[in-house]
Amino acid sequence: MIDYFALALGHGLMAIALLRLVLRADLDADPLIGQLKKDTADNRMAASTAGRNAARRARGTAPESSGDD
Repeated sequence: MIDYFALALGHGLMAIALLRLVLRADLDADPLIGQLKKDTADNRMAASTAGRNAARRARGTAPESSGDD
């Protein structure tokens, strides 16, 4: 009898924990993916290399060095 109670209690608590995890709203949205999509769209809108470099400067990230220093 004790074995059935222990199994039911353990599995019941795991089911409750799983249910609480699944129902969390913040699991459905990842802010990093949204930022990556926005950056990709911005880069695609820039038609030239100079335009992409200007977009990077506007965001504050340094363009990659070409090695001509």
